[in-house]
Amino acid sequence: MAHEKVVVRFPPSPTGYLHIGGARTALFNWLFARQKGGKFILRIEDTDRQRSTDEAAKAILESMEWLGLDWDEGPYFQSRRYDIYEDFIERLISKGQAYHCHCLPNELEQKRKEAMARGLKPKYDGKCRDMGLGPAPGSVVRLKAPLSGITQFHDLIKGSIRFDNEELDDLVLKRSDGSPTYHLAVVADDINLGITHIIRGDDHVNNTPRQILIYKAIGESLPQYAHVPMILGPDRARLSKRHGAMSVLAYRDMGYLPHTLINSLVRLGWSYGDQEKFTIEELINKFSLKNVGKSAGIFNTDKMLDLNARYIRETSNNILAELLTPFLKKSGFHNLDREIVTAVAGTLKMRSKTIREMAEGASFYFQERITYEKKADKKFLKPEILPLLEDITERLQKLPVFTKDVLEKTFVDFLEKNEIKLKKVAQPLRVALTGKTVSPGIFEIMEVLGKDKALDRISNAVVHIRAGK
Repeated sequence: MAHEKVVVRFPPSPTGYLHIGGARTALFNWLFARQKGGKFILRIEDTDRQRSTDEAAKAILESMEWLGLDWDEGPYFQSRRYDIYEDFIERLISKGQAYHCHCLPNELEQKRKEAMARGLKPKYDGKCRDMGLGPAPGSVVRLKAPLSGITQFHDLIKGSIRFDNEELDDLVLKRSDGSPTYHLAVVADDINLGITHIIRGDDHVNNTPRQILIYKAIGESLPQYAHVPMILGPDRARLSKRHGAMSVLAYRDMGYLPHTLINSLVRLGWSYGDQEKFTIEELINKFSLKNVGKSAGIFNTDKMLDLNARYIRETSNNILAELLTPFLKKSGFHNLDREIVTAVAGTLKMRSKTIREMAEGASFYFQERITYEKKADKKFLKPEILPLLEDITERLQKLPVFTKDVLEKTFVDFLEKNEIKLKKVAQPLRVALTGKTVSPGIFEIMEVLGKDKALDRISNAVVHIRAGK
């Protein structure tokens, strides 16, 4: 028997940036589609015209592209699909599954208050349900929902879920201004696009029976539902900005690698044995809804930072150079030599937790003139170091090649002749070359700076010491 092709969707609302929760939902859908050889559709739910912005829609697309979550169809914009919704509503009316309601907002509000005063659920009382009314200015269209019985579905993560139909009411499908409501647009789109599986956050569980009733009213078969657990902060409170949860683009701008985010997001609610770290290929092969837990995922930014440092250490210098370049440009360094940036990344990858940190650590390589940290200047750039700096300068000037190995050998001879240990001269040289007391190894630095720049910095330090600072 041929299996139907899996079709999933990710439907963000462009009312803000793509955050951790949304990105995790997108990733689970993407992995499921890739694993099953199915289709991943991107749909922008922008029917809320007041709050939706083009800027947010662009940022969502940019976030998805940065994470590498490519879509097979779309992006579809709901604001451009009103004819589909209109047709859908007309079909429901003609089947006797929906009706025009003329009740006025103040009338409904009054009924709501009365129901609550009597301790009843404030739901629509069905006044216009069987009146056979036509459209009128200010009227809405409602679903003729079943008045009794249960709506039940099997959730691929949570198991069997049931709702009492008496709890639900005749849902508005079309507002008085002619626009479709959220539930109507979602179901119409999911049917129109052939969606087979709906994977979303479990804050949507209560929306599911309402949407199922629309499917049943139109006579379409239901998709399969999978509601993934919510994400909590380390204090087990609902994830928020105070836990460090920011938008995907904010993490990018802080210098996280896309793969760090992917790996951290997938572990929020999903696991595969004890494995903590996955390549994209492994994730596609191993992802399954069976391994999505029922309990909430805990988002830990400290763990994510450590993982980012690991990925930076494991990334090739060439790729790091590509990631580092925009950060250096932001710091005001232009006309960068790709080869030098690659070498710079190589000297800093073992000590950088983010690309932004790497860029900060790299600035001394590209500055025309470095400034010395006050404490470092006072402690290490002293007159008694001058003879040693002059001696090493003389030796370095004679070198035909300026590689790490040659530099090390030159220093061995220099230390022997002066009967000193490297630490006597290492810190003064480090301050002379970088302006700081903490940096990569001095031989690595000198090789990357090149002979002219390195000698220039040492001679500037000599002048600085002689001038009595």
